[in-house]
Amino acid sequence: MNNYPHEYELSLQQPEKFWLQQAKQLHWFAEPQQGLRPNENGTADWFVDGELNIAFCALDFHVDNGRGDQLALIYDSPVTATKSTYTYRQLRDEVAQFAGLLKKQHVKKGDRVVIYMPMIPQAAIAMLACARLGAVHSVVFGGFAPHELAVRIDDATPKVVITASCGVEVDKVIPYKPYVDEALELAAAPPQHVIVWQREICEARLQEPRDIDWQQALAGVTPAECAVMQATDPLYVLYTSGTTGKPKGVVRDTGGYAVALRYSMRTVYGIEPGQVMFVASDVGWVVGHSYIVYGPLLSGATTVLYEGKPVRTPDAGAFWRICEEYGVQVLFSAPTAFRAIKKEDPQATLLQQHSLDKLERIYMAGERLDPPTLEWTQEVTGKPVYDHWWQTESGWPMCANPVGIAEYPTKPGSATLPVPGYDIRILAPDGTELEANQQGAVAVKLPLPPGCLTTIWGDETRFQAGYLREFSGFYSSGDGGYKDDDGYVFIMGRTDDVINVAGHRFSTGEMEEILAMDPAVAECAVIGVADELKGQVPLGLVIVKDGVTIAPEVLSQRLVQRVRDEIGAVACLRQVHVVPRLPKTRSGKILRRLLRQLADGDSQVAIPSTIDDPGCVDELRQRLSD
Repeated sequence: MNNYPHEYELSLQQPEKFWLQQAKQLHWFAEPQQGLRPNENGTADWFVDGELNIAFCALDFHVDNGRGDQLALIYDSPVTATKSTYTYRQLRDEVAQFAGLLKKQHVKKGDRVVIYMPMIPQAAIAMLACARLGAVHSVVFGGFAPHELAVRIDDATPKVVITASCGVEVDKVIPYKPYVDEALELAAAPPQHVIVWQREICEARLQEPRDIDWQQALAGVTPAECAVMQATDPLYVLYTSGTTGKPKGVVRDTGGYAVALRYSMRTVYGIEPGQVMFVASDVGWVVGHSYIVYGPLLSGATTVLYEGKPVRTPDAGAFWRICEEYGVQVLFSAPTAFRAIKKEDPQATLLQQHSLDKLERIYMAGERLDPPTLEWTQEVTGKPVYDHWWQTESGWPMCANPVGIAEYPTKPGSATLPVPGYDIRILAPDGTELEANQQGAVAVKLPLPPGCLTTIWGDETRFQAGYLREFSGFYSSGDGGYKDDDGYVFIMGRTDDVINVAGHRFSTGEMEEILAMDPAVAECAVIGVADELKGQVPLGLVIVKDGVTIAPEVLSQRLVQRVRDEIGAVACLRQVHVVPRLPKTRSGKILRRLLRQLADGDSQVAIPSTIDDPGCVDELRQRLSD
């Protein structure tokens, strides 16, 4: 039965009726009677009269309704040779206990808590404990450098930071506590306490009384009950790269997010209660928030939390081993992960050692899914592979193949159709809607459905300027693309200076600021260039100041290290070229699009008539091809 046309039409024509009906899938302390309340800027608050607690919906509800002994979370860590499981009852009790510890540190509803953790169960426990109390969590990816952590601490002003003594990267132990200590020294307003989960492989030195040993401090703590939350209360702040270089704190509400995730688990992923979902991402990203932690648990499913890589932990058969061992129905990761598997095991020899009998579907998102990766994955697994498109800002998929209500043929390069709730249009620069097969800006007609960002933390002006001002009455996604004659949406890439490195967003503007701080650098540009494995990687181009005699290779190494120190190795800036000049317009604007074309080896580069110095193009082409 194809229910998609009906649901999609109803979601756009009668959004309040549609989403109030979806809200009935959750347990509310006070069920909402009002679906949406419009805001002056054209967005909307959802379920304003509803009261709930998302941690209660994700854990207590299932315990109270007969799922207490079902597996809620499976932890698999090949990097530490550790496996463990949590039933819904066990996870509920762990979360309530840790929430009691946070409460003992005077964390209350509305307070912020920064979480800087590796992929261990305690990361999910910390998130859910914050939600239980009504505290606003902000998870920072464990690969970020102290400076990036400090910037987020200063913006969120948390009462507590939660961390672990270390993370593990393949076979390398990375102490986290020194990073946190340095970040707190850099921060203008450090929090009162740091709670540390001690891992046996690397125990951290604590600074009393500021630092608290998680395991020791739990003794004698009274488990905390769930706070009653308004649907519009913030659940978390998640930082994403912005074009200014300053991270944007995307604010997610509680009720709308819970409703949207519950709906998407059925509609987009086809997951039923009791099934197993394996999302190979990180809790520091939106995918981890939505589909490692909250989405599966809200749905009564089992989630796999994996501390490892698609390859080298120990080999390119890691994903297939997990799917077989835990009876996974849905596997979801970034295209980069599957490209890495293909590179290491092109004939899928390791796959032959494992049965994928229970695996029903494979999903990819976070970056453009190139057709060769799609086709290879389908061919070697024999499973349907679905591309889908969404963002940190949306919190859940905007375009997907809605397998829970209808299944459509896939088209390589397309994320298929808009998900119910999203009125997606392709707009010209003047805001007029474009015809099929014409490329333009991908925008969503307001109001946005539940679950999307409600503002930027502490900066409503930036929220409006960044997302609502470009096209009146629309949310501007920052992505470009088109619709074909069948209404399929094709996302072609960013229209701003944010690049996508293996599914992680980084601002080239921020990297330029770091390079420009070097005393030898007169001018610089950072662009994203195509990469076979990661989709995009940053490339730096710098002009040195007159009189500087440093060797280019020495300066390049120094600048690469600067970016590693300020942002982290995850940014993947590994090449910085020293060049004599950069292509500019006569008004002095660097032609970054031209630079990207040259770096990607485009032989059909058209030299703009506005260029100030056409002669530099051939020079740069030669330099970048060396």
